[in-house]
Amino acid sequence: MAKDIFTEENFQKLQNVINEYKGKQGPLMPVLHEGQKIFGCLPLEVQKKISESLKVPLSEIYGVVTFYSQFSLEPQGDYVIGVCLGTACYVKNAQPIIDKISKMIDTKAGETSQDGKFTLVATRCIGACGLAPVMTINEEVYGRLKVEDVPGIMEKYL
Repeated sequence: MAKDIFTEENFQKLQNVINEYKGKQGPLMPVLHEGQKIFGCLPLEVQKKISESLKVPLSEIYGVVTFYSQFSLEPQGDYVIGVCLGTACYVKNAQPIIDKISKMIDTKAGETSQDGKFTLVATRCIGACGLAPVMTINEEVYGRLKVEDVPGIMEKYL
């Protein structure tokens, strides 16, 4: 993926977000969330900017970013496909769903496709156990899946 995410415009957008939350109680999570939206990930350069501006130790920011699965250190595809491998989803055959998607987009779980369009993620429980097995594509949730459902769902993203 050859997108230049470290533009002056993106850093200005981040500074605007920091200014909005600076001085409020608990600014780190909303700033990180908005930073991820702006840059598509939270690499060290972005974490340093947040650290300096909010006066939060870089080690604390890095700890938060690497703890929560919603944050990424690496750029992600335009479409982030998450397939839940929590217990309920796993026992209802989520693994073959991941395998089918992986084959369709020629990308392994945990990686981004060569064209930068898709990132495939095997997630932990997303809290939709009643819909197991479940996958998400960006903010869209698909539940009660069968392997044969995958091509129809993926069609609109391919």
